[in-house]
Amino acid sequence: MSIPLDIINTPPRPARRLPRWLKRPLPQPGMYYTSQVIEDLRLETVCESAKCPNRTECWSRQTATFMILGNVCTRPCGFCSVPKGKTEAVEPDEPERLAEATRRLGLKYVVITSVTRDDLPDGGAEHFYRCVVTVRERTGAKVEVLTPDFLGNRAAIRRVIEARPDVFNHNIETVPRLYHRVRRNAEYRRTLDLLKQVKDEAPDMPTKSGLMLGLGETTEEVLDVCADLRAVGCDMITIGQYLQPTPAHLPVERFVPPEEFEELGRTLRGLGFAMVASGPFVRSSYNADEMAAVAGQHAS
Repeated sequence: MSIPLDIINTPPRPARRLPRWLKRPLPQPGMYYTSQVIEDLRLETVCESAKCPNRTECWSRQTATFMILGNVCTRPCGFCSVPKGKTEAVEPDEPERLAEATRRLGLKYVVITSVTRDDLPDGGAEHFYRCVVTVRERTGAKVEVLTPDFLGNRAAIRRVIEARPDVFNHNIETVPRLYHRVRRNAEYRRTLDLLKQVKDEAPDMPTKSGLMLGLGETTEEVLDVCADLRAVGCDMITIGQYLQPTPAHLPVERFVPPEEFEELGRTLRGLGFAMVASGPFVRSSYNADEMAAVAGQHAS
């Protein structure tokens, strides 16, 4: 079955009405406790900054994806609502606050991501290292990192590897043809090289990447990207629907129906990924603990 992800080149426009399959549940009591812990410990989350549609569900389950190194990014990606501009100094006590949030929320699996900090010599790699090590030592939780590309700095990437995260995630986001619009100042080959370095230096460390659909890509382009990811040893992949966070961001070219995500998932499993998550609401860190567990069972 062919999955028609037709290219539609149109100028920016206001957000389109969501189809019925993109409605989310109302908040549950647990959401407010999660919010209070995050506020009390002065932490940032990608759930809020990136306007994730799953925030209600995840926070109601008392889990969140923590975002370190501040709330201001140095790259102007066209899809992301994280603020851009002048960054602030790295907070040396952030690893301890992150560990305390993990303890209060009772998390056994933690996802740590960050803004891109091209203004720092190591892109924030040492801070990633400290966060991973501190959370693990103080709570015993497993840790997945979702990192920027560190401008291809191999020493910086190696430093994060040395923290021994349980999963090393770095998103490829979209197809090469759309990088100039979607992922400005990033390079397709640089992302593949990062994932390859992780596998070369830590063959037993699971790697993960993700793409958004609905930005004008074709099925063939998506499959080519996934084949490239497998060629560098990527173990897990997430495929989700792009949603325009504000009218100032890139428009949604197409809402992909759930059945097309399912068909794409079946196709990608045939490429040899240990775990594939493909659906409208799938995000890099959505149900990351369950995804890692299934991938581990597959590997064993």
